Amino acid sequence: MPKPNTDNSKKALISIIAGSTSDEAIYRKAEQVLKEQNIKYDLQIISAHRDPDKLDEYLRNCDSLIYIAVAGLSAALPGVIASKTNKPVIGVPVSAKLGGLDALLSIVQMPPRVPVASVGIDSGENAAYLAIRILNLLEK
Repeated sequence: MPKPNTDNSKKALISIIAGSTSDEAIYRKAEQVLKEQNIKYDLQIISAHRDPDKLDEYLRNCDSLIYIAVAGLSAALPGVIASKTNKPVIGVPVSAKLGGLDALLSIVQMPPRVPVASVGIDSGENAAYLAIRILNLLEK
C-alpha cells in the first residue's frame, strides 16, 4: 500500500485522492506526469464512503489548488470533493466494472453548482496534464 504524503498537503499545488488502493495503476499515471513536470503534489487514499470524516478533515486542511479524484464503481469521490470545495476537481473514472462506463457517468452527471471535470476512463495522465494547464492559467 502506498504511503500517503500527508506532510505535503500544505505545500502541494495538486492533490491526487484515490478512493482505493485498487486504483493504484491509474493514480500512478497522474503521479508520474506531475513528477516529470516537477509539480508539487500530495497523494491520499481516502474513500468517500468508508472514510467521510477523514475526507472532510483533509479537504479542510489542504492548501492544494486543484484536486484529481480517482474513482471506480459508483465513483462518488469526485462529486463529494466538488460538493465541499470551490477549487477545480478533475475526476478520473476507473474501469473496475462495466468497462468504466458506470464510473464515467457518475462523474460527468453532476447536479448544477457541483461541477466536476472528467477525463477518459483510466486516463490518470490526462488528469495531470489538465491540472497543469489550469495551474498555468493561474500563473498569468
